[in-house]
Amino acid sequence: MAQLWQREMVGSLADFETPAVVVHQAKVVQNIQEMAEFARAHGVRVRPHLKTHKTWEIAELQRAAGAVGLTCAKLGEAEVFLERGARDVLVAYPLVGPKIQRLFALQARYPEAVVQTMTDSLAQARLLSDAAVAHERRLKLWVKVDSGLKRCGITPGVAAAELVRQVVQLPGIELQGLLTHAGHAYGASSPEQVRAIGEYEAMCLLETVQVLSDEGRGAGETAETAGVSDVLDAASAVTWNSLAISVGSTPTVRVSGAVPGVTEIRPGNYVFYDATQVQLGVVPVDRVALRVFTRVVSRPAPDRLVIDAGAKTLALDRGAHGSTTLQGYGLIVGHDDAVIERLSEEHGVVRIPSDSPIQVGDLFEVIPNHACPVANLTDQLKVLQPDGTQTVWQVIARGQTV
Repeated sequence: MAQLWQREMVGSLADFETPAVVVHQAKVVQNIQEMAEFARAHGVRVRPHLKTHKTWEIAELQRAAGAVGLTCAKLGEAEVFLERGARDVLVAYPLVGPKIQRLFALQARYPEAVVQTMTDSLAQARLLSDAAVAHERRLKLWVKVDSGLKRCGITPGVAAAELVRQVVQLPGIELQGLLTHAGHAYGASSPEQVRAIGEYEAMCLLETVQVLSDEGRGAGETAETAGVSDVLDAASAVTWNSLAISVGSTPTVRVSGAVPGVTEIRPGNYVFYDATQVQLGVVPVDRVALRVFTRVVSRPAPDRLVIDAGAKTLALDRGAHGSTTLQGYGLIVGHDDAVIERLSEEHGVVRIPSDSPIQVGDLFEVIPNHACPVANLTDQLKVLQPDGTQTVWQVIARGQTV
């Protein structure tokens, strides 16, 4: 059972402004350390996704725990963290248009840093290659494979292997490995389904490597007979089995990250967890490290009250990628019979039993359905420190939509 954090806080809460996004520092540290221990136990690297927290303080905790770099979805996020001192950033998003020039501008601005990205098509990879040649740079590139989310990513196996063979021949490109994201695990209906998704997440990448290896052995060709340049074909021939294999999804990471052959994990949500992770059986509720503190501002009917946290705080999210197992817009700690039924921008409407003793002014702690957009909706996180005092962490990459 989750305990109220307000009982740990030093001093009066009378002046504590709501709504507020509150982070439990000790739980964040525990979550980061636990993932680092998992990675060490299975011999994989951690390249966490920063989209969940977007704070320098948590990125530093991850680095101290052994993270080899950071993952982000937006160039704007990469720019913010490189400016702060990050030295290895993977932009896990297919870049097109002016973003390609921005990518190489980042490389030039931070020559001591590694700025990587991904592709899932030859057309986009060629755009990156052309820019790399024009800028006289080498670009570290990953090929994204679809493991079931049906978003970005090429079909695993033969199609992915063919793209890899084409990408490795492009000038200015240094192929790093294969990556995938099993985000559809958030819509799973049971822990068993999460496990099955996690197993396939890893196997679709390993299947692609197997196709590459089998083709290389079965063809019996030299670089010349294959019609590929000596250097590129020789490089590819010796690296198929040494390609980095990167998986990324908090619900599945303890499954896919434990599969032999996987070399890297990219979880993001694990620093906080949320109601979705609890519902999926990933962690117990007391491991969630982020809550929204909110007060009751109205009780217009015996069975209905209003809180000051609306969609601009809790987010209109029923769980990433459409979880159908969640009820309402968050879990109210200590009030299992209360359901946040609907949100408008600044109001949350909560259904309660008619005989509930809840009063106007009462302070609630809500575990949100999805922590990632909640952190992105605030400028700062209120941090509950181990001694009960509070500090503030700025969400430095908030609103980086490009």
